[in-house]
Amino acid sequence: MIKCNLSRIMGERRLKIADVARDTGINRGTITRIYNETATRIEIEAIDKLCEYLDIEVGELYEKVQKK
Repeated sequence: MIKCNLSRIMGERRLKIADVARDTGINRGTITRIYNETATRIEIEAIDKLCEYLDIEVGELYEKVQKK
């Protein structure tokens, strides 16, 4: 299973979804789905923008975890 750490990262940095959407140009709905881990497909460009904006690597944003 793939786990997204966006909510944790944004929480640690006290970032709001609206701010990230405005600063990255990524649709707010897209960020919300990534944040809530309900997204079924994510454009590589969106992942790239998030990683660049947050100054992180893809492996910090997403990780593979064992199913529970």
